[in-house]
Amino acid sequence: MSQATRIFLSLILGLAAGVIAAAFVPQRALVAADWVQPLGTMWLHALQMTIVPLVVSLLITGIAATAEAARASRLAGRAFITFIILLWVSSALGGALTLGLLSAFPLGADLADALREALGSAPPTGEVPPFSAFLVALVPSNPLASAVNDAFLPMILFTTIFAFAITRLPVEERERLTGFFRAIGNAMLVVINWVLWLGPIGVGALAYVVGARAGTSAFGALLHYVAIVSAVGVVLWMLAVPFAWIFARVSPARFVRAILPSQSVAASTQSSLASLPAMLRGTEALGVPVARAGVVLPLAVALFRWTGPAMNFAVAIYVAHWFGIELTMGQIAAGWAAAAITTMGAVGLPGTISFVSSIAPIAIAMGVPIAPLGLLVAVETIPDIFRTVGNVAMDVGATRAIAGEGEEDSAADALLREGA
Repeated sequence: MSQATRIFLSLILGLAAGVIAAAFVPQRALVAADWVQPLGTMWLHALQMTIVPLVVSLLITGIAATAEAARASRLAGRAFITFIILLWVSSALGGALTLGLLSAFPLGADLADALREALGSAPPTGEVPPFSAFLVALVPSNPLASAVNDAFLPMILFTTIFAFAITRLPVEERERLTGFFRAIGNAMLVVINWVLWLGPIGVGALAYVVGARAGTSAFGALLHYVAIVSAVGVVLWMLAVPFAWIFARVSPARFVRAILPSQSVAASTQSSLASLPAMLRGTEALGVPVARAGVVLPLAVALFRWTGPAMNFAVAIYVAHWFGIELTMGQIAAGWAAAAITTMGAVGLPGTISFVSSIAPIAIAMGVPIAPLGLLVAVETIPDIFRTVGNVAMDVGATRAIAGEGEEDSAADALLREGA
């Protein structure tokens, strides 16, 4: 049984146990919830303790790998710039779509109240400055203090600058530093895998507490969450078609036919890497020279997740909606930037790990509680399908836009000018 399946089953069993206990022995159910909740809280703290070293190490090694690839050729460098632009666009779209969807289809007041009461011990995390001081606060006077105080956006900015500075060092020093951070990242992945192995206990405990205190409202709220986040993923997925039409100059019908086999593989495996052979055949059907597709498409699979910033930002906004937090412009801006940047350090990770390492920094940067992430990771399987098919579709579209049909400068340059 896979890790994701074990965690999902523990969520269902925990919620069911809590709801049944609350229905038949309500007082005892609440007493039991008080005893069980520390288990879930300890598990959340164990996840949280890995976030700073994991994000820092993955961001540094991800940027270093991207810079190495960009040095290989002009085509790879152009791909890198295009991917950066698209990640920021994705983050902005995710924020706008989620806020719009929640405005049109808000979580019911009774469901929100029940969930807030069930997780009432989860305080907001981190400090978000007023919008007037937002730009000043981006530059940390003490990066270590930013990490300690959960001021994630200044820490991420410093880490990004530091990572690009490493790429300018001589080869020996660059390899020594990137090797050091790669080792830290690998060690933290071992730790987080240990923590996630205990996930059924932590998620089961949290689910029981929510079920006992919120009753059947918990099921309705989780379904609402899955629907909203999946809807964001569907829109990002569908945008690959007009993107290919405008920037890659491929008709919608031709593009859909070319990506259909890779979409089938992506939906069944939930893996962009497993879809790579089918994607290569799709780019070939679109007239992309094999030599160019062989450079751009593996880079896209390794470094670029189109749906990541949008759907990660959507989760953080949804949690704020869950807790009735009215987001300020400063909080939205912080989430937008954090979602776009941290995705660079999340590629290539298993879904449960990337969920934690990508969304927790966004939530912390926005001052949003991270306690619900322990429950939401258990229902990530359905949104993850739309994440993968959207990533695969845009990987093919971006490869066609960047590599073209033998033209060195055309669609990709148009995209860069559009982004500028």
